[in-house]
Amino acid sequence: MKEPFKWDNYSDQPSLLKDKSFKKKMRKKELFHILTTFTTALFILPLSILMMPFIKRKKIDSSSFFCLGIDFEREVELTLKLVEELKIQRVLLRIKLWDIDSLDELKEFILKLKNKKVTLKILQDREHIENPKLLYTSINSIFSKLNGLIDIYEICSTTNRTKWGFFSVNEYNHFYQVVYDLKQEKFPNIKLIGSGVIDFEYHFTAHTLFNFFKYKYDGVSSLLYVDRRGAPEHTQMGFALSDKIALLSTMVWMSPKSKHSLHITETNYPLQATAPYAPTSEYECIDEHSYADFMLRYHLLTFASQQVDSLSWHQLIARGYGLIDNINGTKYRPAFFTYKYMIETLENAQFLRLDIKRDYYILQCLIDEQLLQIHWTLKPTTLKNEDFFDVYSQDGKVIQDKILNIGSSPIYIFITQAVPKKINCL
Repeated sequence: MKEPFKWDNYSDQPSLLKDKSFKKKMRKKELFHILTTFTTALFILPLSILMMPFIKRKKIDSSSFFCLGIDFEREVELTLKLVEELKIQRVLLRIKLWDIDSLDELKEFILKLKNKKVTLKILQDREHIENPKLLYTSINSIFSKLNGLIDIYEICSTTNRTKWGFFSVNEYNHFYQVVYDLKQEKFPNIKLIGSGVIDFEYHFTAHTLFNFFKYKYDGVSSLLYVDRRGAPEHTQMGFALSDKIALLSTMVWMSPKSKHSLHITETNYPLQATAPYAPTSEYECIDEHSYADFMLRYHLLTFASQQVDSLSWHQLIARGYGLIDNINGTKYRPAFFTYKYMIETLENAQFLRLDIKRDYYILQCLIDEQLLQIHWTLKPTTLKNEDFFDVYSQDGKVIQDKILNIGSSPIYIFITQAVPKKINCL
């Protein structure tokens, strides 16, 4: 990235913009378009909230729902080994437009993935934002080189943060239009998803979905973090994760610009005592066991929404937020084993229902015609281990205790016979 934009190799994101005069100048230049964003949201968001009850769930394919972010330039052999160990069928890779010379290396890596479905996130920089001809040339190189190897292209990331290069939604819309026109001209069969708004800031999303630009999305991407609110069940302005997904899905459904397809292409939790590798301050960081709990519950709630086509966890190997810590050797965090068992168990699951009562959650699904219940609660309690239960911890260990402790760590209960109408907590 050129000045004043700098890349932080520790947390794998741009550094904060320190040139205040530059930021002020650019915001002033884009003031009209910034106001347009808020004006658009003023109409779209209330209407979307009113329409939320009328949006029907889809039937989500669990085999392609689970996706894992990996890095083709970091610990390559270890990454390939772990991807096979986890048996994940979809991965997300990132390529930086300012590092287009790595394209051959990326292609070589993808060919080693043995036919995994790949979502490729194309990271923007200011030079490509300001130069449409350069953008066209670079994207054309990517599409040509990787033709037939990529399932979905995500165009840009974190579009509502100035340190990532955009100073208004209008700039993003112009950027995406160039890519879309190229697709229409030369690559009509590829799938493009976009928007890439981070956090619960749907006023930006509204402007990417409702505007007068002549482009379409094959689906909408969101970087739906909840790390500043802790657990995924916690609320922000009255919206828990499930509510945020429902609102976003409603906006996608209402938009004339997109197919009703929604992808969460990045989310994670930052880990304590990992600075400078953590992507946030220590205040937002959590311990490794909470990370595993929150990660699993985030996936379960998202899957239960039946409105998200894929969820990409960011990411496999990263000191500050990954399933694996690769500083001073290879350390498997508890979340790795939680993730592995989740994939092993739910990859071919058929969702049935999610029951919530007094902060007690039961997700029910079918696994090869067998009923599976996953229990967790925000208020610890106990449950009798019935004779018709086969119980496993979130990392796949058998639990044979007569009384099951139900808490923040979900447990898997396979039902081995007809289920009674009521299973009581003690």
